[in-house]
Amino acid sequence: MIHKKEFGRTGHLSTRTIFGAFALSTASEKEAEQALEIVLEHGINHIDTSANYGDSEQRLGPWMKHYRDKFFLATKTDKRTKKEAKEELHQSLDKLKTDHLDLWQMHLLADPTEWETAMNEGGALEAFVEARDEGLVSYLGVTGHGVSIPDMHLKSIEKFDFDSVLLPYNFTMMQNEQYAAGFNQLLNECKKRNIAVQTIKAIAKGQNTGNTNPHNVWYSPLTDDEAIKHAVHWVLGNEDVFLNTSGDIKLMKKVLEAAEGFKTKTDEEVMLSDAEKFGITQLFQ
Repeated sequence: MIHKKEFGRTGHLSTRTIFGAFALSTASEKEAEQALEIVLEHGINHIDTSANYGDSEQRLGPWMKHYRDKFFLATKTDKRTKKEAKEELHQSLDKLKTDHLDLWQMHLLADPTEWETAMNEGGALEAFVEARDEGLVSYLGVTGHGVSIPDMHLKSIEKFDFDSVLLPYNFTMMQNEQYAAGFNQLLNECKKRNIAVQTIKAIAKGQNTGNTNPHNVWYSPLTDDEAIKHAVHWVLGNEDVFLNTSGDIKLMKKVLEAAEGFKTKTDEEVMLSDAEKFGITQLFQ
């Protein structure tokens, strides 16, 4: 059984492990059906996708026609103007076969120039507020990657009272003093304001340096069952965050199995040992 926690101020009791639907970005219909059966099997009740996750939204659509009431459904847009964002929202609703989203997120909002466009007159923020007022979406969030993203998220929630944030979080990233300081400051602010904190890259091993990658992720992931369990339990050991599953279907199942067995946070000594054994490095520099 995967534990549940209120998703910030939304009041929704979301499973602490969220289905990261990038896993469906290149999936066939059959693969998508198998993946979603696994999601139901493990009792996951929260799905996170994006308009730019390949075929993910359209793969989820047929399921939403039948299971919409079982899931807190979130998607994202990387459009920065009001017009483009609103257009993409309606496309997402069509693909997902639903008339509303539980959460709509500004995706990868890390670049300062893009931030200025999105957050000011004629920007995506205006589309977000309108969509919420029109009942097309219930809650609003912001996501991003990189060492500077905690600071950018702080800037975003100072500008607008978002309901959720999403950013990387794993043991190795938190050994970066700059990132750890920013993450902890953001987390504390989110706790004060009851903003949900979603985390990604729990099982990232480091940059993908090979010519090919057998997994549906852009980085090099952990594949060892014990190492995945340790990494997942380390993240879930922070009771203030949610963990989004890997973008690879095969690894997603391993993450969910690890999450079901969670009891206590993995010791630092174990994480340091795994880092040395598996060559884990910081994903973002």
